[in-house]
Amino acid sequence: MTVVINGSNLSIDQVVAVSRAYDQVEIAREAHQNMSRSRSVIESILAEKKVVYGVNTGFGQLNNVSISEDDLDLLQYNLVVSCCTGVGEPFPEEVVRAMLLLRANSLAAGNSGVRPLIVETMIEMLNKKVHPLVPQKGSVGASGDLAPLSHLALVLLGRGEAYYQGQLLPGGEAMKKAGIAVVVLKAKEGLSLCNGTQAMTALGVLAVHDAIKLAYHADIFGALSAEALEAVQMAFDHKIHAIRPHPGQIETAANMRDLLKGSEILANPSHNRVQDAYSLRCIPQVHGASKDTIKYVQKVIETEINAVTDNPLVFSDTGEVLSGGNFHGQPVALVMDFLAIALAELANISQLRTERLTNPALSMGLPAFLVEKGGLNDGFMVAQYTAASLVSENKILAHPASVDSIPTSANQEDHVSMGTIAARKCREVLENVRYVLAIEAICACQGIDFRKKKPSPKLQRVYEIIRNKVSYLEADREMHTDFAEVVKMIKNDDILQALG
Repeated sequence: MTVVINGSNLSIDQVVAVSRAYDQVEIAREAHQNMSRSRSVIESILAEKKVVYGVNTGFGQLNNVSISEDDLDLLQYNLVVSCCTGVGEPFPEEVVRAMLLLRANSLAAGNSGVRPLIVETMIEMLNKKVHPLVPQKGSVGASGDLAPLSHLALVLLGRGEAYYQGQLLPGGEAMKKAGIAVVVLKAKEGLSLCNGTQAMTALGVLAVHDAIKLAYHADIFGALSAEALEAVQMAFDHKIHAIRPHPGQIETAANMRDLLKGSEILANPSHNRVQDAYSLRCIPQVHGASKDTIKYVQKVIETEINAVTDNPLVFSDTGEVLSGGNFHGQPVALVMDFLAIALAELANISQLRTERLTNPALSMGLPAFLVEKGGLNDGFMVAQYTAASLVSENKILAHPASVDSIPTSANQEDHVSMGTIAARKCREVLENVRYVLAIEAICACQGIDFRKKKPSPKLQRVYEIIRNKVSYLEADREMHTDFAEVVKMIKNDDILQALG
C-alpha cells in the first residue's frame, strides 16, 4: 500500500501501516504546491529584510537577537544540534517511523515555510528504512518535542546516528548507503523540523490503536472468566444498560451477551447465586468507561496527526507569518494521562478476576490456585502475584504527568505540558495491561477445564487458540513463556481474527 500525505487526511490506521508494516509514502501534488507557496513567503521576508521570529532572530529567550543574513543557515544548523540533548534508551523503530511520518505530514500542510526538499528527504528515509537513533528522554512537551525531533532531524544533515539494514551507523554513512542526499538547512527550516508534538503524538497514535483492540480482548478474557466462575448472566441484560446509556457500557454488555451465547457451563451452573462480585457483574460499566475514554483519546489524536504544530506559522494566502503556540503539547498530554488511567483500570479489574479464579474461597468450587495436586504444586499462585505487581506498577505510572510544569528558557517558556512523559508512561501501562490480561486468560482456560462442560461456541474457539500454545497445567512449570505466548496472540490479533 502507498500512503499519500497532504497535511490533512492522514488516519491512525495509515500511521500504523507505515510505522509497523513499512507501507510506502508519497507526497500529494497539492502539498508540493502549498509548501512552495509557503517557502516563497519566507524568501520574500528575507529579500525585504524584515525581522521575523525564527527566520532571522534567535530562539526562545533570545528572540530579540537579530541574526545577519550571512549566518542564517548556520542559525538553523546550530538550533538543531543544540537541541540534540536527549538521553536514555532510544525509541523503538515503530515510534521513530511514526515520528518521521507525522512530522513530514505536518510540514506538508504548507504552513511552515520549508522547501519541499525537506519533506521529500524525510519520506525517502521512511521508504528506504533509514531510522534515526532518537533518545526517549529530554522533552518537556511545550516548545514542541525539541530534543527528540532534533535527533530525528540531525540525520537529514548527515549527523547523528541511524539504523540502516540492521546496523547502527553514523547518520551520514546511513544516508549514503541508502542513496539519500543530505540537506543544508535554510532560513526557518531547522525550527520547523524540531518544533512540534510529533514524538508524543507518535507514541499516542500507536497506543490508542492498540488500546482499541486491547479493550475488546478485555471483554473476551472477562467472558472466559465468567465461564470459569459460572457467572450470573442477568448482569448483562440489555434492559439494564439501556437505562444508563453510556455507549461503551452498552457495547460491552452486548459483547458479553454475544460471547457467552450458547454456553453449556452457564446454562447449568452448580450454584443458585443471584448476583456476582463487581469484577464480573460490573464488566460493562468498567470496561465500557475505559472504551469511552479510548474513543475520546482517539478523536484528539486524529486531530493532532493532521495539525500544524510549528511556530511561527506561514499563511501564504495573506503573506503573514504569525507567532503563536501550536507547539504546546497540552491536548496530547492530557489524553495520554487519561488513556493510561483507562487502561490501568482494565488491568485492575482483570487482576481481581484472576484473584477470584485462584482463590478457593472465591472460585466457586475450583481447586486452590487452579491445580489438582495443590501443596506439591503451587499452580497459578505466583501468576496472580505477577498480575498484582503489574497492577500496582500501573497505579504509579497512571499518576498524571500533565499536572506538572516547570519553567524553561529563562522563564520565556514558563508552562510546559510534559506530554512526552505522559505518552511514554502510557506505553508502559499498555504493555503491563497486555500481560495482566494474558494471565487472566490462561487462568480462565484452566478454570474452564475443571468445569467439565463446554463454554459458548465463540469462547470455545478462544480456548482452543490459547490451548494450542499454552497447555493445561498439570504440574508446576515455568509460566513466563506461557504469558508471552498469549501476549503475542494479543499483539498479532490472532484471537480477534478467529472471532471475525
